[in-house]
Amino acid sequence: MHDLIIVGGGPGGLTAALYAARARLDVLLLEKGAPGGQVLLTEHVDNYPGFPEGVGGFDLAERMTAQIRRFGVEPMIAAVVSMDLAGPVKSIRLEGGSVVQGRAVILATGARPNSLHVPGERELNGKGVSYCATCDGPFYRGQEIAVVGGGDTAVEEAIYLTRFASKVTIIHRRDELRAVGVIQEEAFANEKIHFLCETRVTAIEGTDGVEALRLAHADGSSSRLPVQGVFILIGSTPNHEMLPLDQLRHEQGFVMTDDRMRTNLPGVYAVGDLRAGSVRQIVSAAGDGAVAEKEAEAYLENLHRQAASRPVRRRKCTEARKP
Repeated sequence: MHDLIIVGGGPGGLTAALYAARARLDVLLLEKGAPGGQVLLTEHVDNYPGFPEGVGGFDLAERMTAQIRRFGVEPMIAAVVSMDLAGPVKSIRLEGGSVVQGRAVILATGARPNSLHVPGERELNGKGVSYCATCDGPFYRGQEIAVVGGGDTAVEEAIYLTRFASKVTIIHRRDELRAVGVIQEEAFANEKIHFLCETRVTAIEGTDGVEALRLAHADGSSSRLPVQGVFILIGSTPNHEMLPLDQLRHEQGFVMTDDRMRTNLPGVYAVGDLRAGSVRQIVSAAGDGAVAEKEAEAYLENLHRQAASRPVRRRKCTEARKP
């Protein structure tokens, strides 16, 4: 029986584990692969505080993992199959049939960006293919780039990218954008933004970096668009396959919380990209992890007080041993 179980070893989970270990909680961190989450797939992180020259994603994950190990937390490499989080004792079943239990749980399973599944996308990920304009936009100063998608996020990020790029082409498979009217109006008024509607990306070309996109148009024709980067912004999917969504309040699998990371279940918290409304940044996931751990700590202290067999006698300061 653990005090706290953390499911997921990305920045949110690692930060929660750090705070829990420093609070001397009995904490178990579960991660199905190497700790770090999507950070491991990021070639260069330029917006995490404390690294003025930026830091490699793998290096950042390694540093965060080394920090929790310093305080005695060794991540358990195990895949979670299912959970029961409704009662006072939370049960988590692992691949292979074993079960671990805890009094509080922090869910940090993250989310994955939706992919185009076209040739070149995986090979050039981090080399011109990006899924986060806020993360990578500043790398494209004065360059021509493309944004794939037509929803609010895609069009808003395209507008943001005009701060850096000389030209931004929005590529959308439908004949109309799905973004709300006011966002569309701002995009249409921006002379740096161009549009290719009723168009699909069929391949991403390049050797050491993105060089061009192969496009297919609704009229049956095809073309080639030279760009130095492409931002694929067609939504994301939460890693919720192991979660008891029948117990948790959620929006399409993204777990709903209050501003203290509390879910609708007592003693259960959600952080990072899994949380509905997350801005999906490394630094915000880490902040979520710290908040969730402090809330879990308070929850556990309250449980301990309720379980006490007799009230603790408060001693007066005058009863203390004098020097």
